[in-house]
Amino acid sequence: MATVPEYFGSLVFDDRVMKSMLTAKVYASLKKTIDEDAALDPSVANAVAEAMKTWAIDHGATHYTHWFQPLTGVTAEKHDSFITPSPDGGVIMEFSGKELIKGEPDASSFPSGGLRATFEARGYTAWDPTSYAFIKDNTLCIPTAFCSFGGEALDKKTPLLRSMEALNKQALRILRLFGHTDVKCVRSEVGPEQEYFLVDRAMYEKRRDLIFTGRTLFGAMPPKGQEMDDHYFGSIKPKVAEYMADLNRELWKLGIFAKTEHNEVAPAQHELAPIFSTTNIATDHNQLMMEIMQKVALRHGLVCLLHEKPFAGVNGSGKHNNWSISTDTGIRLMAPGETPRDNAQFLLFLCAVIKAVDDYQDLLRLAVATAGNDHRLGANEAPPAIISMFIGDELEAVLESIENDTPYKGTERPTMKLGVDVLPEFPRDTTDRNRTSPFAFTGNKFEFRSLGSSNSIACANIMLNAAVAESLRIYADRLEAADDFEATLNSMIKKTIKDHRRIIFNGNGYDESWVKEATEVRGLCNYRTTPDCMPHLLDKKNVEMLTRHGIYNEKELRSRCDIMLENYCKTVKIEANAMVDIARKQILPAVEKYASDVASAAIAKRAVVADLACGYETEIVTKLSYLADQISAKTTALEEALVNLPSGDIIEESYAIRDTILAAMAELRAVADEAEMHTAQEYWPFPTYGDLLFGVK
Repeated sequence: MATVPEYFGSLVFDDRVMKSMLTAKVYASLKKTIDEDAALDPSVANAVAEAMKTWAIDHGATHYTHWFQPLTGVTAEKHDSFITPSPDGGVIMEFSGKELIKGEPDASSFPSGGLRATFEARGYTAWDPTSYAFIKDNTLCIPTAFCSFGGEALDKKTPLLRSMEALNKQALRILRLFGHTDVKCVRSEVGPEQEYFLVDRAMYEKRRDLIFTGRTLFGAMPPKGQEMDDHYFGSIKPKVAEYMADLNRELWKLGIFAKTEHNEVAPAQHELAPIFSTTNIATDHNQLMMEIMQKVALRHGLVCLLHEKPFAGVNGSGKHNNWSISTDTGIRLMAPGETPRDNAQFLLFLCAVIKAVDDYQDLLRLAVATAGNDHRLGANEAPPAIISMFIGDELEAVLESIENDTPYKGTERPTMKLGVDVLPEFPRDTTDRNRTSPFAFTGNKFEFRSLGSSNSIACANIMLNAAVAESLRIYADRLEAADDFEATLNSMIKKTIKDHRRIIFNGNGYDESWVKEATEVRGLCNYRTTPDCMPHLLDKKNVEMLTRHGIYNEKELRSRCDIMLENYCKTVKIEANAMVDIARKQILPAVEKYASDVASAAIAKRAVVADLACGYETEIVTKLSYLADQISAKTTALEEALVNLPSGDIIEESYAIRDTILAAMAELRAVADEAEMHTAQEYWPFPTYGDLLFGVK
């Protein structure tokens, strides 16, 4: 059996393959494009295409596709075979540079937010040479950008690449001022931790809510949930371990650096974390990872749930976006070094992030906004909807000394002594972690914890890259014009700390007093839902910043706002309609059947003993009859609320859904879940929470 190093990346047209199959000249040209953001030389395309085709066919591929990320939240692909007719009636296998560089999928059926009319069908996919091609299901997949006939971005990759270029441009300006003339490129890097649930496939197929929406719309809590914290980091069950081993093999073949796996807090919940990659590649890999996770689960009789809140009452699933920036020469710009107080370059980049998060907290919040994530943010397993930063005790002390012009005494790293001679001593970190913070510094990176598990990481990193690029632009403009570099630098760092201290919070984000302090004292935003935050994408300051750096134009921004609100509305309406369907066709008949059978049992008893009280039966029938009436009434109320939704204005519709539909759904669920608690298990029409959460052995 092949070892991991032998098969790792075996399905990827990576640097090793390119170096072996391309001429030195073509390879050098392509590497310059990949490593230094140089323009792609069209003359290399045919050579690369021929090598790709030969390699792919040798690995069993028969088709190729331009693999792209439209605004649906998932990936898309249209397969074409390599075959071309030959004069003798047979076929030859061909793939040209033109086919590599450009594709023409139908753009009419993808979300465009008004950028395209339905009859305007033409769209283009353009090869992204910075992300390696790979083979999936016997198809050569070529990562591409996706744009309209008019050139507007219809995907997530194009703005992400633009944001990376904006960050690179402004960071290089700063590094030149610090004397780094050898640096050619600055890249943002990400390691996204992925949480998910695994449930039994047979049980899943009996739950219409999971099938239609990805989450349970009904379900009473079982006697045991996550109260004992015994699932977290616990022993991995055999069936899950087999799934994880199979998943790792599939991911490693695709060059995805799957590294860490463990049980999460909720029963049936798990986590997979990769090693850091360049943001563009990390985004591609995470999209691919989610697809492979779901495919592999089916092979094991399981279903992988990626919804942010598949089960009410237990932790939902997030995606922790660990973000950093570094140079092509190996400088980690978020690393404080041994003496952060004296590391002016680090302090300036740190201040750029602090300023960015404060100035554009609304953009960071809306970048993670979905109907699913609205259920998760602010609960005890996720940071609050209020964006703030945790920097830890050491950096807090450094910033205070700068702001107040006081000496910095430094922070010692005490040795951890556990009181047992055989156990090793080790230095303690200078600061603890804060899992309640949306945006936490964790040594040499920031962990943006607010993303939902099904989110593409592209949106959050677009906004983060853009906001930091804007801070660096302002700093570079001032420093390049300064007569006294050192004095201007010190003044700028001090001013940033003073002006943006409100965004730094090292305390408990779950404490109710924090909401009051954040909003009333500090003036931070508290956008609890998607309709609350999404319209702020079009605020003047946001439009000006994002268009200034060429990340979006104004039409693209308006389209994103419409698409995200439309997705929110559609998602909740599908959930509401599914609730009506399940309540009418499954829950009410089950409750009525059980109540009827209990009543019949009482009649039978009285036939034997005429004056028998039948108190138990009377109580059950009375309770269930009342609940059945309530379920029916709440279902009708939800139906009427759906019918009466406003139309024509997507913002107005999203507000109505937030204020009326969600409330009506909660009322229907409450009475249905109570009915479940009073109905015999064999009568309940689908698997319960207890079945789902504890059903995988």
